[in-house]
Amino acid sequence: MIYVTVGTQLPFSRLIKAINDCAAEKGYEVFAQIGPDDGDYPAIRTEAFVSPAEADTLIQKADLVVAHAGMGTIITASQYGKPLIVMPRQFRFGEHRNDHQVATAKRFCDFPNIEVVESDEALTVAIGRFLDSASDTSYQQASQFAPKEFTDALKELLSD
Repeated sequence: MIYVTVGTQLPFSRLIKAINDCAAEKGYEVFAQIGPDDGDYPAIRTEAFVSPAEADTLIQKADLVVAHAGMGTIITASQYGKPLIVMPRQFRFGEHRNDHQVATAKRFCDFPNIEVVESDEALTVAIGRFLDSASDTSYQQASQFAPKEFTDALKELLSD
């Protein structure tokens, strides 16, 4: 199952339409949290909003997570070792007030479980690539705790 989330603040119809079209063409099972979006997406299951606990469960169960460049989803997918495709909202399409999501996504493009895409075509290719290699690939789960070296250095800095 592919879990798609756009967060709670804004719709992201470009992403949801691309996912719907891809699912219709390829037959993928998709559950999408679409926010305040009144579009018609017949090839996928949608809910405007899910609770944080439900989102956590959906990420755990997903074979692949697709999302806007929201830090909560990036962190949670990484904690569970899930492959993640990030498609940032873009100012030029009127999807956000600036391009902070593009900047955020670029910071994660070198992570082994994350692929950043900017177009419908790149999204479809990335989904196929992740799902085709899903049985061959596992991703290390990110710790929810900072490394000991970091916390020791922070303690030393604060004790001065």
